[in-house]
Amino acid sequence: MTLIRTAPTMGARTSPPRLRQWDWPLVLAAVSLSILGAALVWSATSTALAVSGGWTGTYGARHVLNLVLGLGLCWVVSRLGHRAIRRYTPILYGASLAGLLLVLSPLGSTINGAHAWIRLPAGFTVQPSEFAKVSIIVGVALVLADRDPGAAPDLRTLVRALAIAAVPVGLILLQPDLGTVLVICTIVAGMLAVAGVRMRHLVALAVLAGAAVAAAFAVGLVDDYQIDRLTAFARPDEGARTFGYNTQQARIAIGSGGLLGQGLGAGSQTQGGFVPFNHTDFVFSVAGEELGFVGVTALLGLLAVVLWRGLTIALRARDQFGRLVASGVVLWIALQSFENVGMNLGIMPVTGVPLPFVSYGGSSMFAVWIGLGLLLNIHAGATADD
Repeated sequence: MTLIRTAPTMGARTSPPRLRQWDWPLVLAAVSLSILGAALVWSATSTALAVSGGWTGTYGARHVLNLVLGLGLCWVVSRLGHRAIRRYTPILYGASLAGLLLVLSPLGSTINGAHAWIRLPAGFTVQPSEFAKVSIIVGVALVLADRDPGAAPDLRTLVRALAIAAVPVGLILLQPDLGTVLVICTIVAGMLAVAGVRMRHLVALAVLAGAAVAAAFAVGLVDDYQIDRLTAFARPDEGARTFGYNTQQARIAIGSGGLLGQGLGAGSQTQGGFVPFNHTDFVFSVAGEELGFVGVTALLGLLAVVLWRGLTIALRARDQFGRLVASGVVLWIALQSFENVGMNLGIMPVTGVPLPFVSYGGSSMFAVWIGLGLLLNIHAGATADD
């Protein structure tokens, strides 16, 4: 059974778009978030690097370099026609599976407790699971769009779409990276709802997913330390002494920021190194402490602009494939943002997912800018047809 095959074009644009056809509010909001992220990453790492004798701008400069490379990837993807994206989807999907398999080989590396990385020469690393999000979104969209316009996906189409997601999800579970798995599963569920999958099928999938999670806990597929991390937010007093320490320190940092913050590079919690991983998972705590309520509001406002423009692009898409891809990208950014901010505030479990555009990390930056390139591609197609 062929899982991925080219869907009908349904009158979609095939010529490459020009820069004037980009959705510039979307691009400017995302660039602003990335620049703000570079400043926060610099602040979060400057003291540690100064103590070790390193150049205090290293991580901030790398973040800017990642932004520039991400913009290049975004431009390349936005230049592809709809037919090219469909044609390259099986290649992208196969490459993402190959990357996930390499992680499980001797080339894989463990960082921060997750065996999810591949070490490259010159000290670089790549996290294939970030790029798997893109391939799953495009692959599931291609399968769900392979039907008559207006018709609900039948059971065979639903099974094919779930199979597209199940293979990489299974490989990611072996790392294990539960945070990424939860994000991917929720993205796919949202795309199924957008595609018009029948309610009884969605309910059945929810029941099966719940049973699978319960079985995983029952048979010991989930380690005790992972359970503690996922449940520490519900036990703040007990967790603060163990797995909830990061969240407790992040909340102290955010709470001490007040209205205007303590100033970039002047946060006591941030500069004292009390919040672990505050240039990646807990970068939001740096914004809260050093930029205060005003700075956090600006950061969340920029994220809201990205989501607003993404939803607008999804609504204006000229075909089902474009609508599903745009919806998947918006769900991806929204879910990760909510989860990351939530775990910093102590209302969500600590799952290790980055804050899009803001957290330090090349793989996450490149992947999310590829996602933005897909949005710009779909926007240009709708603009050309107007």
